[in-house]
Amino acid sequence: MHPLRTILATLTLVLTALVVPTTTPAVSAAACTTDPATPKRQLRGMWVSSVANIDWPSSAGLSVATQQAEFRAWLDLAVSKRMNAVFVQVRPTADAFWPSSYEPWSQWLTGTQGKDPGYDPMAFMVAEAHARNLEFHAWFNPYRIANDDDPSKLVATHPARQHPSWRFAYGGKLVYNPGIPEVRDFIEDAIMDAVTRYDLDGVHLDDYFYPYPVSGQTIPDAATFAQYGSGFSSIADWRRENVNLLVRELDQRIHTTKSWVAFGISPFGIWRNASTDPLGSSTSGLQSYDAIYADSRLWVKQGWVDYLAPQIYWNIGYSAADYAVLTTWWSGVVRGTGVQLVVGQAAYRAGASGQDAAWQDAAELSDHLTDNRKHPEVVGDVYFSAKDVKANRIGAIATLVAAHYAKPALLPARGTAAAPAAPTITAATRGSGGVALSWQASGSTAYAIYRVSGSQPAADPCSYADARNLLGTTRQTAFTDATATATGTYTYYVTALNRTHQESAPSAGSVVTGSGAFSVVIDNSDAGFAASSSWGTSSFSAQLYGADYRFADPVAASDPAWYKAAIPSAGSYRVEVWYAANAGYNSATPYIVAASGGNQSVAVDQRTGGGQWRTLGTYTLNAGTYNVVGVSRWTTTTGYVIADAVRITKVTS
Repeated sequence: MHPLRTILATLTLVLTALVVPTTTPAVSAAACTTDPATPKRQLRGMWVSSVANIDWPSSAGLSVATQQAEFRAWLDLAVSKRMNAVFVQVRPTADAFWPSSYEPWSQWLTGTQGKDPGYDPMAFMVAEAHARNLEFHAWFNPYRIANDDDPSKLVATHPARQHPSWRFAYGGKLVYNPGIPEVRDFIEDAIMDAVTRYDLDGVHLDDYFYPYPVSGQTIPDAATFAQYGSGFSSIADWRRENVNLLVRELDQRIHTTKSWVAFGISPFGIWRNASTDPLGSSTSGLQSYDAIYADSRLWVKQGWVDYLAPQIYWNIGYSAADYAVLTTWWSGVVRGTGVQLVVGQAAYRAGASGQDAAWQDAAELSDHLTDNRKHPEVVGDVYFSAKDVKANRIGAIATLVAAHYAKPALLPARGTAAAPAAPTITAATRGSGGVALSWQASGSTAYAIYRVSGSQPAADPCSYADARNLLGTTRQTAFTDATATATGTYTYYVTALNRTHQESAPSAGSVVTGSGAFSVVIDNSDAGFAASSSWGTSSFSAQLYGADYRFADPVAASDPAWYKAAIPSAGSYRVEVWYAANAGYNSATPYIVAASGGNQSVAVDQRTGGGQWRTLGTYTLNAGTYNVVGVSRWTTTTGYVIADAVRITKVTS
């Protein structure tokens, strides 16, 4: 007998016991192989800035209809990029984007501070965001009063005019004095008015605490320190404590009022440099601890925030503040604290004129997210700002979305609330627009919809370990899968999510049978594919199917890569394979087909004929969900064996 046939015959005997054409038993999701490019959970957001009409409204004084149309367009942009949160500036300059009893209407709405815009923007924005299942984080600037230093320009009823002792001028701007207790109480009350009255998902503060230093100027708060600074040996420590009190008290007040609302801050990207403080980062930039009195590290260690979104607005390799250095440092800060780490990303730099050469590389931002994968503490990213996401200069945003946001993602869960009960699918109907689903549930805020190819009798935890099978999310109890083909057979599952994103078990599966013959493709990136860590991943060859393929050295051992499929009924099926060919690949790669009468083996020359479907043959297959096709490493010939994709098509009843 030919040596290869001897090996394959032995392999067939070994593998027969491994292939069981029945429902796969439930396994721990932790044991599943997941794809880092399709994480199940990831915060993806963008800042929508209102100050100076940076993003929205595009100019002051627009009609209500125009303002609303513009805002809807920003939300639709976020959805199109598969984002799941927006951070909207609702108090840019000690004013309000809602009818506040504390502060005047914002001038950025109507052009005149205090002028009613004719509707409630906050109520409108929250409702529109939730209709798209986007989290709405209300973004407040705590201390800034005006971008000029003339108090007479403020509306007469402005608290900063009524209480001139509450403010000071610095750097050409008016700022509330953080050292005055009444000021702190007032700012908190103004923010809590929005928290109490609106269905916010988060309260967000930016990086403006004490004003950024201006050369030759001194913050005029010596008299305030003399009045309130007893017990502090330095004015710097006192200033930091003033900011700390605002952060700590807001955290307490927000969560006492609404426990589910997230409280987060986006501080300047550097806390302190290691040259100043051994606890600091290996950087040499401005230190927010010393310059603006923001002790962001302490906020994390004390648990005063739910998340921190440091503005790491520098490129990888930047000598003064390397992105990769800072993600490592911030990951270490939050590790073990329960505080989530989100990265503030400088979309405004990508492809912009005057920026460093690194920012003229379309892959720079995408590389940031690749770097994030090294740090499990990083749970997402927020981009500044919306207009830069839309601009997509040099294709930087498109590059990032293609590499990292190809699938939707659930938001990271916060806290320890119990997951809701699983929904019950009540209808799954194929129509001209796709497959329409509806379900029943209770005690839920949102739902996630998953689709698995073929008929899957029971949910496989590995189908939900990442987002490969996630179609989308909604706050409704209905969803239409517009991507379903007319001939495909699919199994749908729905899970329920509560306000802090704990997820239920999946519903019972609902199978929708295709109108034509059964056919399913399983790529190496799909949930039905499984291979050991000995199999590498490559996109070297242009003949690949999908984004990449798997490869491994031949060995005299059983280590197959498997393609699992849900075979709807017993019968004859054509099995085809797709591989990338190369002269250095294996000339006799063993494929195994789990036919009803026992495993069948076929050797394929992967040196040629790649980049297309190649038929292995037609086989009788049993019904059920099981490993149908394998690619073995057990061959005596040299060169990598390749596992890319398989296609299984029913040819007779």
